[in-house]
Amino acid sequence: MRLRLTLAGAGILLLLFGVFRLVTQIPFGSLLILALWLAGAILIHDGILSPLVLAIGWGIGRLVPPRARLFLQGALVAAGLVTVVAIPMIYRQGSQPASKALLQQNFGGNLTLLVGIIAGATLLAYAVRVARDQAAARTLAETETEDEPDSPMPRAGVEPDLAHGQTQRRTRMGDGDP
Repeated sequence: MRLRLTLAGAGILLLLFGVFRLVTQIPFGSLLILALWLAGAILIHDGILSPLVLAIGWGIGRLVPPRARLFLQGALVAAGLVTVVAIPMIYRQGSQPASKALLQQNFGGNLTLLVGIIAGATLLAYAVRVARDQAAARTLAETETEDEPDSPMPRAGVEPDLAHGQTQRRTRMGDGDP
């Protein structure tokens, strides 16, 4: 508890120092622009981005199979983050002199390439998952067909049904129902 209070106190002191520096070092016009920018950011986030993300998530949940859903969601998050970082650079591209080479790159093309790499890596990861699942299912099917029903030693998780000459798979609760 003492550590938590110490950290909270340090955070509050740093916050007050930052506010003091803003008020004493930054002209009022710049503070007004900053306040408008922050209000715009809140409006864009809460009015556009959050409903859009919720709608996309709802659509993915209803349209995409469960196995693919995780991969698609990860790809969309990665592509979204990359896009959010790239948009200001695309917007400001060409606004600086040639001596500032950072804003002279083709950010639109680079963003397209990076989103393509994310999509390719996602498709590859999904293909590996599907191949692994299919291999596991084949292995399980092969082991079940190789076991003889008249074997004196039943497999783990299988109980012999002596009355009918068959075996029954035990469930987790152990009630013998398939």
